[in-house]
Amino acid sequence: MIAETAPAKLNLALHVRARRADGYHELETLFVFARDGDRVTVTPASAPGFTVTGPFAAAVGPVADNLVTRAEAAFRQAFAPDAVHVVTLDKHLPVASGIGGGSADAAATLRALARLHGLPVDTPRLLTIAAGLGADVPACLLGRPTFGRGRGDALAPVAGLGDMPALLVNPGVAVSTAQVFAHWDGIDRGALALTGTTLERAIAGRNDLQPPAEAIAPVIEAVISRLSSAPGAVLTRMSGSGATCFALFHDAAARDSAAAQIAEAAPDWWLCPTTIG
Repeated sequence: MIAETAPAKLNLALHVRARRADGYHELETLFVFARDGDRVTVTPASAPGFTVTGPFAAAVGPVADNLVTRAEAAFRQAFAPDAVHVVTLDKHLPVASGIGGGSADAAATLRALARLHGLPVDTPRLLTIAAGLGADVPACLLGRPTFGRGRGDALAPVAGLGDMPALLVNPGVAVSTAQVFAHWDGIDRGALALTGTTLERAIAGRNDLQPPAEAIAPVIEAVISRLSSAPGAVLTRMSGSGATCFALFHDAAARDSAAAQIAEAAPDWWLCPTTIG
């Protein structure tokens, strides 16, 4: 049995530069990863199986449409056609939430299968499989801070944040990525900074998908407002296409105080106090 964490992915900044002819968008983004997330377990077996547990198990789509099962099938086809696996997904991240839940799960599945079958995680064909599953999957497969270009899958390493305290907040609203991109106004507001520390580059940046996401789900503005007013918050922003937002703090006490205040004021919101590497 091999187990892999599928950590929450954050876009510290996300600049949308142009629509592409292939239907995707030209992006520039800073990927970082939390210490918390889902968990994927892969076990050799005599008969295939897929099970979902955890607080968000009911929100996972049909097996045929699940990125975990697609990742497992693509891995077998490429590397181990005679292998049989049972895969368990312990789902703790909300779905359709801008923190890469499905992509992280698919990437964790590929990492677990690679370990099980003795393959390096940076095997080129494995990275090709990841890219075929989704634009965020290659970054999630590598699982380290990166600067992403193109669809977000042309990756270059950047310095991490050194276990910086962070608070993730989701108001319980699932936002369609396709719908958010469709509402982007098409204006190129400029490049993401190429110099400075990762945190400095993030603070100088923006998330171009935040305004269209807020138009679709106005509660995102309320989340940002509460996070921005938290004492000690260094950077507050929406991640990905939403609706999860985050605040970074210099110390854990400020993060935990913010979490307690938000939990009292909005008990139905999902909160995840964590650290960002």
